[in-house]
Amino acid sequence: MATVYLEEIREELQKVPKEKDHPFRFFTLATVGLDQVARLRTVVLRDVSDSLKLTFYTDRRSKKITHIKENKRVSLLLYHPAKLLQLKIEGTAIYKDDDATKEKYWSKLDSYAKKQYTTSRSPGSNLINPQNLEYLNEENHFCLVEITPYKIEYLKLSQPNHIRVRFSKVGVQWESEYLVP
Repeated sequence: MATVYLEEIREELQKVPKEKDHPFRFFTLATVGLDQVARLRTVVLRDVSDSLKLTFYTDRRSKKITHIKENKRVSLLLYHPAKLLQLKIEGTAIYKDDDATKEKYWSKLDSYAKKQYTTSRSPGSNLINPQNLEYLNEENHFCLVEITPYKIEYLKLSQPNHIRVRFSKVGVQWESEYLVP
């Protein structure tokens, strides 16, 4: 019975790369580094594989990459307001900045997006005047992050009853259990 909800999750997530205005396109990513403080930020979902591996792009100098190096376990929060659907995803993250990966994905970006990965200073560093931000001509700090989910929590607010299901990856299969909303 719960497999219908897993299929709904899969269908919604796989729409995102094709539908630029999909509500799951911008999601909240949480990381925890050695300082043991949860850090949240919004990122853009760029790709979803058949196995539900999620991909986003970032600057390899960003704090989220530092956190992933320190602790690869991450959490995601996605919300679809029209469908009253929330997904909480826990997974393991890896970053890729090798030449083959960069070559494959860099070419998909427009010039404005590419510019964001060429700042001379790392994201989050102090800046006296935003108008004086310098950009590199030949170098970029682009990388991508892939998240492999191991737990997905589905919450659908509906009448007469809300539905909440937790999916846990066991081997290559997803096991499910209903939860009290």
